[in-house]
Amino acid sequence: MTLTSELSRRKRDDEGFTLIELLVVVLIIGILAAIAIPVFLGQQNQAKDAAAQSDLANAKIALVSYQTANPTSTAAPAYAALKTYGYTPSVSGNNAVVYYGTSTGGTFCIQEASASGVSGTAHPFAVTDSTGAAKGTCNTTTAAFVTGNW
Repeated sequence: MTLTSELSRRKRDDEGFTLIELLVVVLIIGILAAIAIPVFLGQQNQAKDAAAQSDLANAKIALVSYQTANPTSTAAPAYAALKTYGYTPSVSGNNAVVYYGTSTGGTFCIQEASASGVSGTAHPFAVTDSTGAAKGTCNTTTAAFVTGNW
């Protein structure tokens, strides 16, 4: 057997990957997935929080517009009333809670829960007539507030 025929035979028999090579590739893909999946889930939670804050900011603008058009109103407006002033929540079945000042004209606090967190635990966000949307809840200890749901 000549050297040329031996090399030709080896070249013909050397097709495909070995089991070790395939296992190494599968292991690398598993490591990359273990790194990427938690990062992806974290981004989803941040998006849910941002949607809740955006909804609150839009609700505040609509509520101020409602108050301007109805300066003597002392009741928390219904969702349909704010819809005419441009408020449309980004999540269907939005469960925002409105605390509307009855005696201090113009005072309000709107609270909404984001569906982010571990096992779907809600993170509350709130916006008032004088502050922007931030993590937290409305101060409901004031007796002058009436409650409504949107």
